[in-house]
Parts: sequence; C-alpha cells; structure tokens
Amino acid sequence: METKEFLSYMDSGKEVTAGSEVHQYMTDLSQKALQITADLNNRYHTPEELLTIMRDLTGRHIDESFSMFPPFYTDCGKNLKIGKHVFINSGCKFQDQGGISIGDGTLIGHNVVLATLNHSQDAAKRGNLLPAPIKIGKNVWIGANATICPGVTIGDGAIIAAGAVVNKDVPENTVVGGVPAKLIKKINIQEQSNE
Repeated sequence: METKEFLSYMDSGKEVTAGSEVHQYMTDLSQKALQITADLNNRYHTPEELLTIMRDLTGRHIDESFSMFPPFYTDCGKNLKIGKHVFINSGCKFQDQGGISIGDGTLIGHNVVLATLNHSQDAAKRGNLLPAPIKIGKNVWIGANATICPGVTIGDGAIIAAGAVVNKDVPENTVVGGVPAKLIKKINIQEQSNE
C-alpha cells in the first residue's frame, strides 16, 4: 500500500477493519510519526528547523508563515493540511488519520486535542476504526485544553472556549464553550472592526 492509496481510503470514511492492510499501513505510519515527533520534542529547534520537520511529518508543503511551540504529538501526520499564518501552541495532540485541515490565520491553544477516529460500538468489532475529518476554517481561535471530535467542521472566525468539547459543527463567527460545547454568542464583525 502507498500513502496516496491509504489517504484515499481514509478520506472515504469507510470503516478500517482491525488487522487489515489499511490498519497495518496506519500502524507503520504511526511508527514513522513517533520517530519524527520524538526528534521534534526532545531538543530545541529553530523556527526554520521546525518547519522542515513538519513538512517531513506531513509530506506536504507548509508555508513559511507557520509557527509552533513544541511539544507536538501526532500518530500519523500524513493527513494533516495546514494553511498560512497558523500557530499551534505547546502540548497539542492531533489524531489526523481521518483528515485534519486547518485554515489560514487559525490559532490553536495549549493542549488542544483534534481526534478524527472513533471505534466501532459493536463490542465484537471494537478494534475497528471509523474515520471522520475535522475541518477548521480561517481565523479560528481554539482555546487551551479544547477537544474537537471526529467529523466536526468549525466555521471561519469562530472561537472555541478553553476546555470545550466540540462534538457538533460550529457556525462561522460564533463563540462556543462547555461540555458538550454550546453556542455562547454570535460575534458582531462590525464591532470588531471598530475597536
């Protein structure tokens, strides 16, 4: 199996059977990601070195405007797409097998978890995995210790309060918070531009 074929399967949302070829390839990618993140997290790197490491981890071009404070954890990396002017703070954990896309200008706080895999509810198939992508729009702010669940889309300009557990889509220009996250308020764009 090649990475392109693996990503195509994961992006289809089909169930991954435990022990299958797709599952084994996922395990192999996890081992590579663990090697790369061990290097990333266990000594100082300049911003330029961090960019090179993240490009190696994802296998994709990442714009020079990207910045991060390690440590950073992922058990895949290859299904992670990062826009321009994205900042990821320390301690974040991204489970990107099901696909994570992060829009331009997004800020991600300390210890944020982005999870794109669920397990089967059928106990006999509990080892099987159900991928679902996380899509984060432009200029989103995700507060510290928030968790974004599989299949969630966050609209442009939204704010996710610290500690929120987001299990449903978030409309653009809104603030959500709580467990599970609920609408707190709509953001008045004109108010912001006048400040």
